[in-house]
This record gives sequence, structure tokens and C-alpha cells, in this order.
Amino acid sequence: MSSSFGKIFTISTWGESHGAGIGATIDGCPAGISLSPEDLQIYLDKRRPGQNSMTTPRKEGDKVQILSGVFEGKTTGTPISLAIFNEDQRSGDYSEMQTWYRPGHADLTYDLKYGFRDFRGGGRSSARETAARVAAGSIARKMLQDLTNTEFLAWVSDVGNISSNISLDEVTLEAIEESPVRCPDKTASAKMEKEIADAKMNKDSVGGIVTLLIKNVPACLGEPAFDRTEALLAQAMLSIPATKGFEIGSGFSAAKMRGSEHNDIPVYQNGKFSTKTNFAGGTLGGITNGENILCRIAFKPTATIAKEQPTVNKLGESGVLAARGRHDPCVAVRAPVIVESMAALVLADLYLRNRARQNLF
Repeated sequence: MSSSFGKIFTISTWGESHGAGIGATIDGCPAGISLSPEDLQIYLDKRRPGQNSMTTPRKEGDKVQILSGVFEGKTTGTPISLAIFNEDQRSGDYSEMQTWYRPGHADLTYDLKYGFRDFRGGGRSSARETAARVAAGSIARKMLQDLTNTEFLAWVSDVGNISSNISLDEVTLEAIEESPVRCPDKTASAKMEKEIADAKMNKDSVGGIVTLLIKNVPACLGEPAFDRTEALLAQAMLSIPATKGFEIGSGFSAAKMRGSEHNDIPVYQNGKFSTKTNFAGGTLGGITNGENILCRIAFKPTATIAKEQPTVNKLGESGVLAARGRHDPCVAVRAPVIVESMAALVLADLYLRNRARQNLF
């Protein structure tokens, strides 16, 4: 089972939803980057469960420990090991899932592939695993902030059939954090809260879309052909549990446009290249052009719901399952910081690859 990501700035994550804990090992981080547990905790707090009625009531502090790779507040250039210990497991809630497969979940495919699975909360297939990604991504984000001033900002732009029409210029971190559903559009946020509460009351769930904006992106990141920036971002985003779609820039709407409409006209001002529009979403030929990167990621409704659904067991026998346990009625609400973290991991790796190519170390 592969649990590693990246080529120079690499991470390997470990742990299960109801095991002793989860964590990550980061290799390739340059020495001399200022780093403290607080630099990671600020983002883990955004992802942790039990924040409000819009999320799972599971109570996890998600307190991270840095076990290696940092000395006197700076990275040493050696592997950084992180650990987050689980505190609020209720494995008994999943006893029925030992027998019955949850519709829409990885229970079936894990059994088919491995012939064995950890049924406690889904084990490795649980979104609990993403806490390790956020911790690791926080280090990538800190490195990029220190070296390039790159900023990552993600928010919930859609829940079910409710969409936010807020312009990019109006989106602020403060407005995102004020919303229980992390939508900076107050009108849309209120409607989204109602939609999620209604799904939860009916023992159901609802999907959503997260929009990602990356500012101050260095030009020249990304490789032609297979390691294009948008290709790696797509891989990173679609590796997040419950994701079902990814688009960058104009995305699928580009298919409805003419070339004369879609082409971003280049300009040169004050010794710098830029474009009049940004339909490309910050990349050309897979290489960043210095413009903002804009992406949208679709999240399906949470698979584990309390509503009764027909299913089968390992023997192929039919039955009915009303899943127990504590689950998010809309996974998109806690996803923005995960999206930001995976994007940071991609750009950190591409940044170091580009510097190595130019022999800048």
C-alpha cells in the first residue's frame, strides 16, 4: 500500500482512524526553516473534528508532536517525524460494519484487494488520515512562506445546490473563519448551514465544492508532460477522501468557449510578464506563469450515513445497514485546510526541483 508523496520534498503518512495515532515523516525539507509545533497546530485546529454542529462530534485535540528534524526552532535538513495520538475512539460503534459493507465506502474494495480490513471507522480509508497530511503540508506551507511568500486560501463555495457568487477580490481569511461552513459569502453561508442541518436531521449527508486560490506563485514551477503543475495538483486533490472532481482555471467551461475568448493575452509591464485574464488558472504547458492558481474540487456526500440502506456482506448475503458512529454531514466543511495542505506539498516539491535544476543550493 503506497503512502508516500513527492520526489524531493517527500512525505510518508501512517496510522488508522481508531489505532493509537496517526503521523507523517517528511524528508527533503531544507535546513534553517523556522518551525515550531504552533506553526502546524494552527492548521490542524482548522481540520479537527467537533468544531460545531456542521461537523462530526468526535472530540480530538489533534495535538501534534515533532519527534525529529527540528533543533532550536529550525529544521536541520534531516527527516522530520510528526505524531498525533488519537484520544476519542469508539470502535464499538463499528461492530456492525465488520459484517456489512457500507454503501459508497471503501469497505468492499479493501476486502476485495487485501482480503482483510480494519473496520473500525474505515481504518486507513478514513478521512482521519488527512490530519497527517495537514501536519506535513503545514511544513511545506511554512517553507514556501519563508522563501517565496506564497499564500494558500481555500473555502467552501458550494453545498448541494447552493452556490456562492462572491468575487475573488472579496474573499478574505477573516470572512472564511467567521463562517461555520467556511464560506466567506454570508448569505450563501446561512443557506448552506440550513442545507447541512436538514441533511443531518434526515440521517443523510450532502456534497460540496471547495475553491482554492494560491497567490504569489513563483513562475517556472512544473515539468512538461507528466509532471505538469496542474496534473500533480489534480493527483493531490483527488487523493483526498471523498473527492470526485477537479478543475483549474476556466475548467470545464473552457469547452464552451472559442480560442479568441479563452486565450490569456500576455503583457509586459515594469519588467514583468503577466496576462490580462487568467482563464488558464496560473499555468501554461504545465508550468506556472506567475499568475494566481485557481482550482475547484468537488466532494461527494459523506458515504457513512444513519439512514437505512440495502447492502451485502462478505458472503454476498443481502441485508440492511443503518450506520452508527460519528460522521460529518458534509465533508467539504473541514476540507479547505486539507486542500491547502496538499497544494502546498505539490508546490514545495516543484519549487525544490526547480532550484535543484538551476543549481541554486
